[in-house]
Amino acid sequence: MNLQDQLNHNGLRLTHPRQVVMSVLEAANIPLSPQSIHQRSLEAQEEIGLVSVYRTLDLLTELGLVRRVHGHEECQGYVLASPGHHHHVVCRQCEAAVEFTGMEDVSLLVERIQAQTGFTIDEHLLQFYGLCPACQEEVER
Repeated sequence: MNLQDQLNHNGLRLTHPRQVVMSVLEAANIPLSPQSIHQRSLEAQEEIGLVSVYRTLDLLTELGLVRRVHGHEECQGYVLASPGHHHHVVCRQCEAAVEFTGMEDVSLLVERIQAQTGFTIDEHLLQFYGLCPACQEEVER
């Protein structure tokens, strides 16, 4: 299902800011902050405001089209989301983020935490950090 269909399915329109934000994220190879998305949109001659970027990211995150990724030192960035349940591994050096699946193993951990704490867990964030293959090669040189 493309972006237009996904938005229509939820009774929403494909507005210019939504189109621009998705285009910027599609072209990125690292998680981008709202400010970076805004800056890249301006560089591409696309006039959208920073507030529109934030609102668009909130909506696209809610719809599951975009995911938040936490950087090693920074607060967070955004990446396009694949359908289904995924997590990310982030390179400490170049900040590339790679998505991976992992619901089965996490379910056992969630059950154990619920039993130990009495909490009902309805959401989680699991993210790993390391060095991507390209950065590993640079370190070995």
